[in-house]
Amino acid sequence: MISEKVNRTLSGRVTSDKMDKTVTVLVERRIKHPLYGKFITRSKKYHAHDDNNQFSMGDMVLIEECRPLSKTKSWKAIKLLSNELNK
Repeated sequence: MISEKVNRTLSGRVTSDKMDKTVTVLVERRIKHPLYGKFITRSKKYHAHDDNNQFSMGDMVLIEECRPLSKTKSWKAIKLLSNELNK
């Protein structure tokens, strides 16, 4: 029984593409406050590997967890979900 490992995926907006082969992706999630019930937006930035430098600022991308590629980079940008120009 050989089963393929399912990696975690997240979607977010590219906030920086100034590094070579790396993009910074802002992932936002909405949680409900445990006491007051109001929905709060929590956000976190991930460094993701972009091998061909194909993603630019404002793009919505899908990132997938992978082995550590550097000190801060353990995600890969795998797919463009929507473009900044085609909203």
